[in-house]
Amino acid sequence: MDLQAQIQLLIDNAPKDGSTPEIVTAIAPILSAIASSLSYTQYYILRHLESGWVMTTLSNRANPELEKRVIYAFPTIQDVPPSSSAGLDPQVIPVPMPVTHILFQLLAIEPVDSIVFFETSGTTNNPVEVQRAELQRLVREQLQQNLLHNRIPPDIA
Repeated sequence: MDLQAQIQLLIDNAPKDGSTPEIVTAIAPILSAIASSLSYTQYYILRHLESGWVMTTLSNRANPELEKRVIYAFPTIQDVPPSSSAGLDPQVIPVPMPVTHILFQLLAIEPVDSIVFFETSGTTNNPVEVQRAELQRLVREQLQQNLLHNRIPPDIA
């Protein structure tokens, strides 16, 4: 599914509450820009059947107190390592997801700091990390611009 179709699906599936479809439309350029900088239009995310996406906590080698929580996004199902939770736990499965939907959900997943997109099938070298805080900053700026230009009510975001 191409990026424009993914964005349209997000808009179509947004709650019809009077503002969410407009918000998704307003932030679509941000989601599209980041998604188009990635190599694939779909990635596989490890998912617990009961509790959502599988997070990995990474520690800084030089400073072990510094930690960040990431979700890995694999380009193909073959790239999901057999030693991952999916290979060891029957409650964990790799789920294909459109890249714009992954980015959209990243905005709301509180404990997650980043999504790490593996960009080259067959290797975990040269991943691209999309930080939640940076994505939120870009979305906030986009919504503020729309607020000024389109007079969207200020209580939307």
